[in-house]
This record gives sequence, structure tokens and C-alpha cells, in this order.
Amino acid sequence: MQKKKRDFMNFLIKHRFNPIAIVSAIFLLILLLVGLMWILIPPPPKNIEIATGFPTGLYYQFAQRLKGELAREKVNLEIVTTGGTMDNLALLGDPNSHVDFAMVQGGVADVSKYPNLVSIAGMFYEPMWIWYRTSAFKADGGRLSVLEQLKGKRVSIGNEGSGTLSLTQALLEVSGISLSDLHAEKLTPVQALEKFKKGELDAVFVVSAAEAPFLKKFYEVPEIRLMSFDQADAYTRNLSYLTKVDVPRGVLSIAHDLPHQDIQVLAPTATLVGRSDISPALVTLLLGNTYDILKTYSRLQKTGEFPSGSNLDFPLQTDAEIYLKDGPSFLHRHLPFWTAVWVGRFVKIVIPLLVILIPLFTYIPAAKNLILRLKLSQVYEELKIIERNAANPHLRDKNYKDLEAIERRVGNIQVSMLDAKELYDLKGHVGDVRGRLNHWRGVAEKHAESSST
Repeated sequence: MQKKKRDFMNFLIKHRFNPIAIVSAIFLLILLLVGLMWILIPPPPKNIEIATGFPTGLYYQFAQRLKGELAREKVNLEIVTTGGTMDNLALLGDPNSHVDFAMVQGGVADVSKYPNLVSIAGMFYEPMWIWYRTSAFKADGGRLSVLEQLKGKRVSIGNEGSGTLSLTQALLEVSGISLSDLHAEKLTPVQALEKFKKGELDAVFVVSAAEAPFLKKFYEVPEIRLMSFDQADAYTRNLSYLTKVDVPRGVLSIAHDLPHQDIQVLAPTATLVGRSDISPALVTLLLGNTYDILKTYSRLQKTGEFPSGSNLDFPLQTDAEIYLKDGPSFLHRHLPFWTAVWVGRFVKIVIPLLVILIPLFTYIPAAKNLILRLKLSQVYEELKIIERNAANPHLRDKNYKDLEAIERRVGNIQVSMLDAKELYDLKGHVGDVRGRLNHWRGVAEKHAESSST
């Protein structure tokens, strides 16, 4: 075993300057680093899924635009249509689901049920629009300003699984109104619009951003108005996830003069939510591609207000928090996405290795010097024994045999240029011991000759 080990070490020493050996060693080192990167810091996936809502809503439209942006970076975004926020949360919270992200309406989630979800950022305001027929409120001068006026009316409160239904129920509850006080119907936006057009509904609750294409279908319905929440400040104090948003006259449609006057509405924040084990690089990619999209959502929000880390239900993902505060990292500012990903992963592996290896390298010379000195000390101990027994004629052959073994070992010792003096001093001392043995052998031979004469 010792011989095999010694032969292997001799082989390495002999070929340490061989170009093929050097290239092979570098190639193996690169493979090792890539393997470590792949295991310790997996690359972001190139195929992801996002749950949105109905194809007519802004969640879907937003995801479609995001899909186009991500395609430029060779990341494929699959869009899953659902009934709304509650369905999105159910998919995202299901470990057997392939959904990675979802658009979620603020304030509707029971966060305790989804401990493994995090917020990426708030994306835009989603006001609660309450469309009403003026003829249904003649006793109030054709104006709806408080929810109390809805008692006894035919109202669409949103479909099952939607954020509209959850927010409507929260608003009614805090207003002291039960569903039994209304002729409530749980309808999809499309169903509600059809019944509204036929005069079968007095009011429709719809949660949607101002830019949602579906809202335009309400514009041409005759004799309808948008409710202005006279108690908006009171609602925001009771439901902290809501924001009071001022809507100027005509901001939805100048042509249809909607709304017909300045109004104030209540708005939760539409949030991009993901699983807590999301790749940090993917967070950077998603946020970086939302800025240009959100610039076009400017009817009700200020420039630069979104993406935002405020008023979120789920805790803000750590990398998203850093990005929203400081912007993209140096690598992502100056390199293409996938190049930045690989460089970043390489740095995350190499720097810890250097932290470990650099101090280790500083100890290698000292350790090597210690090993050399221990090896030399062992030889000196053996020389001391030979020198002590040099005059003993009975151990003469053994002394010469042991000394020859020492000379072979010393001859095979390889040292650096800095340690050459110690090696040559040892060789000189070995020579001195051989001279001492020769001296005593000569003395013994003379003694033998004088005795024979």
C-alpha cells in the first residue's frame, strides 16, 4: 500500500509540468465548480407558470405583456386562467400544482394558511368600482354614496373564487350589512354585465384596474353611474389594506364622460405573489421587466409608485426588497440576464472557497516546512544511533546497512530552493557518520593485524 502511494506521488511530481496534465487539471477544476454551482445554487427555471384570472381582466393582460418581455430573455411564461384571487391562492399553495406565481388582490388572503408564500411586489391599484342604475335610487336623487342604500336592491357581488366577492363581503360586513339585506347574486363580470344591460340588476361590484379592457363594456350602458364612497376615509381606517384613490372626472373615458364628476373609490393593491423558494435571479428578472409595463398604468397611480413594497399581505421576498430599494445588482445592470446569472453563481461559489483556501494556503508553507523538519529529525535520530554504535565491531555490518538505507532515503528527498541548505547539511552529516564508521573499521582492521603478528 505504501509503495503504491509512493509511486502515485512520484507520478504526480514527474508530470506536474506536463501541458496535458495542466489542461486536464484545469478542466477537472471547472467541472467541479460547475457541479458545485448546479447543486448549491440551482439556475433559475426557463419555464414558469402564473395564475391570473379571467381572460377579460387586467391580471391576464398584465401576464400577457410580461410573457412577451420574458421571452426576450428566453424564459417561457405559461398563463393559467382562473376564477380570480382565491383560485390563484389555492393553486399557488398547492404543492402538487405547477403554478409558480399568481396575481393576488390585496386584503383577501388568510396569510396564516399560506406560510410558504411571499410577495414579489405590489403592481397596481385595483379600485372597487360600483356601477349603479340611477333609476334604482330615485328616492336618493339618483345618487349612490353609501352602501346602506343597497339594502333591498338587486346586486352582483362577484363570483365564487374571485377577489371581488371577498372584498364585497368585507365592505358589507364592516358596514353592518348582511347578504340577506340584499338580493345578492354571485355572478362573473360577464354575467353581471349582461343582466345589468337587461335591467335585471341595480348595482354591480367590480374590482379592476382602470386600464382593464373589460371596464370599457360598461361605458355604453345607459343611465349608469359610478359610486363615490363618501365614507372612504372611514373604510381605510377599518380595512388597512385599502387605499383611498381620487378619480378625476372623465379619467376612465373622456368620450363617455366617465365618471361624470370627481369621485373617490377604495382600492386594494394587486400583488405578484410567489413561493418562498423562488430563485433570486428570477425575482430580479420579473421586477426588471415590470417597470416598462407599469409605466402605461398611469390613470390612477403616480409615476414610479409601482412596483411597490408597501401595503402587502404576504411578507416581501428578501431579494425583492433589496431590488425595490437599491435597484438591480451591478451584474444585472451591465450584463445580459443569463450571463449575469452564471457570473453571479460563480462568484457565490468562488468567494467562499477563497475565504477558506487563502488562509489555508498561508499555512501550507509552514506545514510543509514542519513535515520536512520532522523527516530530517527522524534521519538525525537514526544517525545518532549509528554514530553511538560506530565503535562496536559486532554492529559494524548493521551500521553500514542502516546507513546505506538512510543515504537512499536522503537522496530521494526533494525540497524547494529555500530548503536546499537543510538538505545539504543533512547530506554532509550523513557523510560525516560514514567517515566515522570507516575510521572505526580501519582501527579495527589495524588492531586485528597487530594481534595476528
